[in-house]
Amino acid sequence: MEEPKEKAPVNGKTNGKGNGNGKKKFVKKFEMRLDLSPRNIIVWILVVLFVGSFFYNISQGVSSQNEIALSKVIADVKAQKITKITIEENKLTIKYKDGKELTSHKENGEGLVSLLEASKVDPKAVVIEVKDGSMSAFWVTLIGNVLPLGLMVIFFLFIIRQARGAQDSIFSFGNSRAKLFNKELTKIKFSDVAGVDEAKQELVEVVDFLKNPGKYKALGARTPKGVLLVGPAGTGKTMLAKAVAGEAGVPFFSMAGSEFMEMLVGVGASRVRDLFLTAKKSAPAIIFIDEIDAIGRMRAVGVMGGHDEREQTLNQILVEMDGFLPNDQVIVLAATNRGDLLDPALLRPGRFDRRVMLDMPDLEGRKAILLIHMRGKPFAADLDWEKVAKRTVGFSGADLENMLNESAILAARMSKTMIDMKDIEEAATKVKLGPEKKRLQSDLDKKMTAYHEAGHAVVSYSIPIMDPVHRISIVSRGMSLGHTMIPPAQDRTHETKSRLVGTIAIMLGGRAAEEIIFGDISTGASDDISKATRIARDMVVDYGMSPLGPVNLGPNIMSDDMGRAYYEQAQISNEMAGKVDAEIKKIMDTAHEKAVEILKANKAKLDLIAEELVKKETVEGEEFERLMKA
Repeated sequence: MEEPKEKAPVNGKTNGKGNGNGKKKFVKKFEMRLDLSPRNIIVWILVVLFVGSFFYNISQGVSSQNEIALSKVIADVKAQKITKITIEENKLTIKYKDGKELTSHKENGEGLVSLLEASKVDPKAVVIEVKDGSMSAFWVTLIGNVLPLGLMVIFFLFIIRQARGAQDSIFSFGNSRAKLFNKELTKIKFSDVAGVDEAKQELVEVVDFLKNPGKYKALGARTPKGVLLVGPAGTGKTMLAKAVAGEAGVPFFSMAGSEFMEMLVGVGASRVRDLFLTAKKSAPAIIFIDEIDAIGRMRAVGVMGGHDEREQTLNQILVEMDGFLPNDQVIVLAATNRGDLLDPALLRPGRFDRRVMLDMPDLEGRKAILLIHMRGKPFAADLDWEKVAKRTVGFSGADLENMLNESAILAARMSKTMIDMKDIEEAATKVKLGPEKKRLQSDLDKKMTAYHEAGHAVVSYSIPIMDPVHRISIVSRGMSLGHTMIPPAQDRTHETKSRLVGTIAIMLGGRAAEEIIFGDISTGASDDISKATRIARDMVVDYGMSPLGPVNLGPNIMSDDMGRAYYEQAQISNEMAGKVDAEIKKIMDTAHEKAVEILKANKAKLDLIAEELVKKETVEGEEFERLMKA
């Protein structure tokens, strides 16, 4: 038989007998399972001692069952039934000729030989062996008498210590729970952040203030006391804070806004005091408060209008940032998604001197973000990153990072060695709409979904000012049975009235297609109608895009003389409210009529696109353009 071959070396290491990796892994695994903390060590010692005492008492009970009287021993010696007697202190171990082994005891100070002679028994009739039992007697006394008492003392000391620790933790509620980061612990730098160049420049200046304060003091400039990062989720606020921690080279204290709040009244304010006191001792230093809106919301009007604990915490932050005592060497960095909810006193100069606005990255920003997150991933050489950046209009930095990660997972699932454009396209769709769901649909449902999505696409194609269709699909994703993707062709800041009306017409194109083809309507347009109505209402109420004129007809955020905010309902009459509803309906009806008119004029194209969708399930933008021009 052929002997098994040796396994090939892995990373230059052999798997032979000399390899200690297996032993190291076992030791490491054992250490992970066995937590050798002081508390656990004490618990294990108590368990071992208890088990030892338990088994000792059991053995003592068993031995007492095998004990006989000394007179019986003497009688058995006289009858020559015993071969050997072992003497250990006052304990006698008797071995019989039939193999039995029993025990007995004699009085302290009496000799076994003298007892045998007094009973007229020849001592030479049995072998007598004497052992030194002083040490065993010591351990017997220790285990039998001292050990139970020791176990009780250790147990009560353990209980008292635990109770004292719980009491101490009650008084530590007011201590700051901020995490301290030194430059050795933070590896993220400004070079790892992209797409927010203006915001990054603001923070570069803050870091320079801390590193070179003399340059600014020579010109009479003072260090900003606070920098507030405001922007949508995923735009890089926390990433910028990590970059500041990595670049500043000073102690960096990080704490979430919700960590100040506790059940006990006054704990939040106490933690604020402790946080700033700790930072001042380490000055120059930076304090980062993430999601500051948890404690910095506007103080409400009225006795019961706000949260007392939150307001106390906010008041303490206001005092610490710009109170009676100087606070020159500590910079507060905060981040929030809801800058509109913050208290005006918190935003005034002297507290948060700088408000840095972060927005979704533009085309160049998305390119830079993609270049950062593509590190360590193998991509196809012909991959067009310009096309990827244009495809991802409206994506945040977090969306782009997640998209590339999902594309790598998808490529690995397909056993590919490179990530190609198809993987990125699928990942981008998954990030926005969710994964594919292969739902079983009847032929009628499939046909109705195909005409619904084709209706959106044909209406969009027929309105020149709208963006081109990127993809049409009747594959279910998320809660929808199909989707028509029309991403913005370019970054756009303003929206015009004509584009908004065109968007509403596109949203109602699915319902219009159902009416034309089936002579009936379904529930599939509910989400389209909801979104279209919201746009129409904003046009009338907020944007003034109706004959009612440029008047804000919605609720306002007002403030009193103390700067405290409250919501004021729209002060409009019932007659004006009716006019608002009429204008909203007029916009919706006009857009719907426009969609019906377009689809009736292009019914042949509508049928063609729907047939392709039923056949292929997905039609890409290039193929859609070709079919519409055919």
